[in-house]
Order: sequence, then C-alpha cells, then structure tokens
Amino acid sequence: MKLFDSELKVMGVLWREGDCTAKHISDVMKTETGWNMNTTYTLIKRCINKGAIERSEPHFMCHALVPKEAVQEAETNELIDKIYDGSADRLFAALIGRKKLSAEQIEKLKQIVGDWNEVRE
Repeated sequence: MKLFDSELKVMGVLWREGDCTAKHISDVMKTETGWNMNTTYTLIKRCINKGAIERSEPHFMCHALVPKEAVQEAETNELIDKIYDGSADRLFAALIGRKKLSAEQIEKLKQIVGDWNEVRE
C-alpha cells in the first residue's frame, strides 16, 4: 500500500493519538497544516479506500488498520531501492557520513548495528 505524504499526515494523528473522530483529525490538521475540513475528510476517505483506516459509527470514528512500523519499513525499502539501488549499506553510509549527526546519534547507530549483529548470531 502506497500512502502519499498528505495521507501520512492523517495517519500520523491516528498513530499518535489512537482512535479518534474524523472531526478531531480535521481539527488537528487545521492547526498543524491549515487544511480545511473538506481536505482532511477527502484524505481520510482515500485512506479508507486504501484499507489504511477503518471507519465506524457513531461520530465517524477512525481506526488505523496499518501499523506505523509497517509503513516505515515499506517507505524505507522504497527509498533504498529508488535512491540507493537496493543497497542498504549505501543508505547507512550516507547516514553516518552526514556532518549534521551528533556524537550521540552516531553512538546510537553503532548500538543498533551491534544489537542487530547479536540477534543474527
């Protein structure tokens, strides 16, 4: 399932806050992005049609059917395939090669790699 940036913003409200009404999502999107209610409701309906959101009554309750982690994994795989020719190590090298990473962030990446190696052994 491919979710566009605008749809991901709507999903972000559900992932952050849990099940809520479409009206609440619309209020959050108005505050965060300036979108009007019709724009938000259109995006919610797109997500429903894609199977990312389930609608229930009363009050147009919305429930995320797709976990955030699944979308993150799919988006990461797409990024690796599209930008790094399917090479995860090139992505990782690009991440650690960035001058903007703090020493703490670099240590966290080292920890992740170390933990991952332990799981594989």
